[in-house]
Parts: sequence; structure tokens; C-alpha cells
Amino acid sequence: MLLHGTSASHAVWEPVAAALAQNATVIALDQRGHGRSDKPASGYTAADFATDVVTVLDALGIERAIVGGHSLGGRNAWVCGALHPERVAAALIVDYTPYVEAAVLDDLQLRVAGGYRGFDSVADIEAYLHARYPLLPPDAVARRAAWGYQRRDDGLWWPLADPGAMDRLIEGFRTPWDAEFAAVAAPMTHVRGAHSKIVSEASWDAARRARPGDRWVLETDADHYVPEENPAVIVAELERLLGLSAR
Repeated sequence: MLLHGTSASHAVWEPVAAALAQNATVIALDQRGHGRSDKPASGYTAADFATDVVTVLDALGIERAIVGGHSLGGRNAWVCGALHPERVAAALIVDYTPYVEAAVLDDLQLRVAGGYRGFDSVADIEAYLHARYPLLPPDAVARRAAWGYQRRDDGLWWPLADPGAMDRLIEGFRTPWDAEFAAVAAPMTHVRGAHSKIVSEASWDAARRARPGDRWVLETDADHYVPEENPAVIVAELERLLGLSAR
């Protein structure tokens, strides 16, 4: 089960899912407030997102899963592991910790809010995304443009990520869920992009001290968006967790 980050969609996982498909059943969600999923007025705490994971597993008749998540999805993955331990065999947390600083969240809230606007064309969307995510390869930018926007009656292309939902879920980041982070009993692997502007070295080190027995991977050629910038790293770590789970 793969969970995307703030304002993204299930499509960011396409290269990872394609690489894993021969060895696993891969499910990538549009989390609530995003993409083509519902956008309720409330329900954007980590516990709400974790309940959505269990709801999907129940609907598909899946008893246990490895839950991998990036950023928002990483937070949701460890909370799901803590609140629903019987459903999570292992977790992969990509570029998020309970110790992300308040100033980082303030900046994130402003940047996400600024991205909610209409675009004249898909080409304009891609130009904006290239500037916002400079290390994303062209295919990743094209996926974000194709799956994250929809043309409306005014002729403009608008983000599918709901602005109210984005504001509420970023406010939800201000609850650290650090007790849940420490409580996860399943194996956890953590990946950080060395150039991340979300997870500082201090935040990463604090998380490592909280869970010294976990696996900690630093990807030197990526920033925050490791699953799109270097999907092979994520595939390798998920395959490792699949092996541990099988044993």
C-alpha cells in the first residue's frame, strides 16, 4: 500500500509500482482531499488517514500489508502501524519524521496554498512543476500534470488537491504523533533525501535517536521527492521489506 505526499496523487508511485508488480500486489491511493478521492470538509488527522488505509484493505480482503508512504503518506504509514498493528507487516517512511520544525511547516503551508491556481494549458502546468520541483525528471512532471489537474468550465486547468483539505492536513502536521512513531512494533525503514528542505539533519537525527533499531537510508542524489527522483532506491527498500515480511 503506497501513500503519496501533500498535494500529489497515486500516480507518483507508477515507476515503483511497475517494478514491484511481478512480486507483489501493489495498491496506490489518492488519499482523501487529493486526486479523484473524496474531499470532505473535515477528517484530516493522521488517525483519519490511517483509518482510510484499513478501509481499503478491508474492501480488498487484504489482512496485512507493507505500508509505504512519502511525506504526508509516511506520517500516515507509521500512525497506521501504531493504531492498527495487526494490519501493518512493515512500514517504509520516506522523508518525514515527527520532529519537522514549525518553520518548515509554515513555509510548506504557504507554498502549497500558492500552488492552487488555474493554468491555461498542460504545458503551463509542466513549466510550473519544473520550477517548483527542479530535481524531478520529465516523466515525473508529466505524471503530476496528467493526474493532478482537471480542466473546468472556465477553460482553465485547476489542481485536484482541495485547498481547504491541504490547509487542514498541514495544520494536522503540527501534531507530531511522536508517541505513535515510537510505538510501531513492525519493522520500519526510513529514507531521506540529502537535499531535503522538509527533513533537516536535526529532525532526522532526532528520529534516529527515537528508533535506533530501524533501518536508516540517506539518498545523496535527491531532495524531498525521493520516490520520483530515484525510484530504484525505494523499490530496493520495499523489496527488502517484502523479504523480511515473507520470512
